[in-house]
Amino acid sequence: MRSTSNPIFKNLPKQEQVGGYANFGSGVAGAGQFGQQFGNQYTDQYGRPVQQPYQQAPTTRSMTIDDVVTKTGITLGVLTLSAILSFALSSANSGLAPLFVIGGGLVGFVLVLVASFGNKMDNPAIVLSYAVAEGLFLGALSLMFTGVEFGGAGGSALIGQAVLGTFGVFAGMLVVYKTGAIRVTPRFTRMLIGAMIGVVVLMLGNLVASFFTDGGFGLRDGGALAIVFSLVCIAIAAFSFLLDFDAADQLIRAGAPSKAAWGVALGLTVTLVWLYIEILRLLSYFQND
Repeated sequence: MRSTSNPIFKNLPKQEQVGGYANFGSGVAGAGQFGQQFGNQYTDQYGRPVQQPYQQAPTTRSMTIDDVVTKTGITLGVLTLSAILSFALSSANSGLAPLFVIGGGLVGFVLVLVASFGNKMDNPAIVLSYAVAEGLFLGALSLMFTGVEFGGAGGSALIGQAVLGTFGVFAGMLVVYKTGAIRVTPRFTRMLIGAMIGVVVLMLGNLVASFFTDGGFGLRDGGALAIVFSLVCIAIAAFSFLLDFDAADQLIRAGAPSKAAWGVALGLTVTLVWLYIEILRLLSYFQND
């Protein structure tokens, strides 16, 4: 499987051999022959052979595209409900917004780390908990970008535009991937991961610089440089979908178990959240001009 910029997909179990999947499959090699050879050695009181149950290790149903769609839909549904609740509560009490942004963001970040490095990507409790935390974060952050009390502008219309833009980019990149207009090659993957690392370094550098200089490097102050930087981030997030689609496709081809769809849902949700934030930020720049 190719590498991916999304840490969720990168740490999913990889295929060990053709037709098999790491830690999953149809049981230990030779189990079927073992059952056939020894399974009928048991007899009843009349000396007749008795077929014993569970001669082979139980199999796990392989993941399908329907599993991916269903689990992703559930995850995004929970995130949306949490975001709506967060937005409503923050609108009623603006003091809650910073708490939701900081608390939800930190909890979501920790859950992604636990899922990625703790090999718990297929744990639905972690995935749905992330959806709740990230929903609280996004709902409050959306209000802070658009609410007049936080210096924002545009209101719910701006949020609607960002949501439509996010899913529009998602659908467009899915078409690009399915038609093969852009091939996911090792070189393409390396270039995109390099670009993402560069963007993260610039973000961190701008954050540190903002402690000493108003606006830092100017990457988030709404000026021309900030607009260009947001466009670059949106482009990288959009192309990251190609790597995510390819990784999910490889998991399906490798015969991953159905529960691995939760990891796919988490990975796609992480990318969608990043794309939404960047689009909302870019739209807010134009509203403030």
